[in-house]
Order: sequence, then structure tokens, then C-alpha cells
Amino acid sequence: MKKTIMVTGNLGYIGSTMVPILTSAGYEVTGYDIGYYDDCYLIEAKQQLKKQIKKDVREVVPEDLTGIDCIIHLAGLSNDPLGEFNAALTEDINYKATIRFAEAAKKAGVKRFLYTSSQSVYGISDSKKDVDEEGAINPITAYAKSKWQSECDLKKFCSDDFVITYLRPATAYGASPNLRTDIVFNAFVAYSFTNKLIEIKSDGTPWRPMSHIQDITAAFIACIEAPSELIKNQVFNVGTPDNNYTVRQLAEAAQKCVAGTDLTFTGEHTDPRSYRVSSKKILTVLKDYYQPQWDIEKGGADLMSFYQSVKFDSAAFNGYKTVRLKALKKRIADGSLDENLRVK
Repeated sequence: MKKTIMVTGNLGYIGSTMVPILTSAGYEVTGYDIGYYDDCYLIEAKQQLKKQIKKDVREVVPEDLTGIDCIIHLAGLSNDPLGEFNAALTEDINYKATIRFAEAAKKAGVKRFLYTSSQSVYGISDSKKDVDEEGAINPITAYAKSKWQSECDLKKFCSDDFVITYLRPATAYGASPNLRTDIVFNAFVAYSFTNKLIEIKSDGTPWRPMSHIQDITAAFIACIEAPSELIKNQVFNVGTPDNNYTVRQLAEAAQKCVAGTDLTFTGEHTDPRSYRVSSKKILTVLKDYYQPQWDIEKGGADLMSFYQSVKFDSAAFNGYKTVRLKALKKRIADGSLDENLRVK
């Protein structure tokens, strides 16, 4: 019998790529998404869903989750700038709604709950070594704090018949029908493609762990398939054997995507976030289930092909469709969302 997987945030950046991979792997997929970014697609997202629930995660009830075997919880305000837009809303959507979702899932008889945390919970760490899942937690943004708080409070729901796993992906990158250019490598390649100029407003020294969205999907599939004793109440950093890059290295990789691209470092801003992360645990514990396939060079070439196929240009890059904060502000301005991000 096919497992029925619910993907929350299935219409977003990662979800739009994840769902077709899940269905190709033989799963039945139910989507749960409020549709904040319905008008942001650059190409059609072809999702063969058993059902699409268009609903705010803050309003979930157990009846929404009947018949679901496993939930992949992607939904939430998705990065630091968006989180800082309204810290209280970040707490409501990323933390309180996550706990409500887990409570509803347990009541509905869901067997597994795979939570999307973030490596941003490490905040600032000793960049001379790679931090693992037991390393110091130092969340410095509203987004990171909401992810860490969710991890802590979800643990009380975990049991033999409701297995919870906490996946901490590295910073995502890669092509998607609902593309984001408010994340570092996608933006660098977009600058290279549209302007032949990448300007870094720092010295380029901070470290950023990176993970391709298809490798992130592969990690979730591994946690669907692995025996519960391997994943129950476990935290996994999601990445590759060598997933740490400086901002300079990322910019230089993007520069190589388009001949003649200039690269400058102004040094005017200093982002305190810098951390190197080890993905050894997932690569060891789930070695029979998770084998990442992507690196920056391969991902950069794939992004270039995508930008070419959608005729991406400076107007698209500077618009609202690929920047989440711009998209939400537009919807608030046009009256389709209220100030609490409720759909009118």
C-alpha cells in the first residue's frame, strides 16, 4: 500500500520541487498550503496530488490530517529578513502553529512527523571547526529562535507511535518553479546571469553551509523509509560531506557561471552569522537511505539553465516574485492579506 504523505508548504520553494519527486517515488501526496505565493511561479508547478488543502497552518484541526501516514512540515515564514518583519508573527506561524500541527497530527493517528528546522539555530560558532548536532545552539534571529523553540517543545509529543524527527537543512539553493532569490547562492547566480556583476557588501569571509533542494528532499525521503529506531527523536544536519563554503567561495562559483562577470567586495556590512556544519551523522546513520547528489558547481549550472529557460531578467530579479518579503508586502498593500498575514 502506498504511504500517504502530507507536505505542508507544498506550493512554496522547496515544496514545489519536493512533491513531484515524492510522487515519482510512489507516494501519494496531500498538500497543505495557504497559498501566499500563488502568483510567484516562474513556470507551472506540476503536482499530482491526492488532495490540496488551502488553509492557514494556524487553523489546522485533526480532521484535516485523517488518513495521513507521515507529515513533512515545511510551512512557515522562511528566512531571517521575513522573520524580522514581524517577530510576533514569526513566533505564531513558525512555533505556535507547528506545535498545534503536531498535536493535531498525533490525535489524527499520523505515524511520523518530520520537522524542518534550520542550521541557523547555530547562529555564530567557532568557524575553525564543523559543528555537529550536539554543538552549541546560539539562535540570533526571530526565525532561528522559532525553529529552536519548536524543536524543544516537539520532543514531548514524540512516542513509539508518533515518531518525530528534526531535520536541519543547510542554506537551500537550486532551481524551483516557485524560485527564491532571497537566498545567497540563487541570488549570486542571478546577479551573474542578469548583470554580469556580483557585489558583496561584506568581506566574504563568513561561512555558509549549503544544501541543494533536491538533496533536502532526499533527506526527508530517507526519514520516511528508515526504521523508526534510527530516526525517532533524532536531529540531523542535512548536507553533503563537504557542504561548507565562505561567501567569497559562493560568489566565485557564481561568477564562473557567466563569462565576463565582475565580482567586488565592498566590506561595508558585517553579518555576524558564520558557522561550519558537519553532516556526518546523517551520512553515517542513514547511509543506506541518504546519498546526496549535488554540489555548488552542479547546482550553479542547473540554475543557469533554469534562468535561461524562463528568460529571467533584471526586471524579474528586482520584482516581488522571487523575494518572499516583497511578495507578502505586496499582498498586504493590495488588501489580499491583513497585517497578521491572514487571507482576506
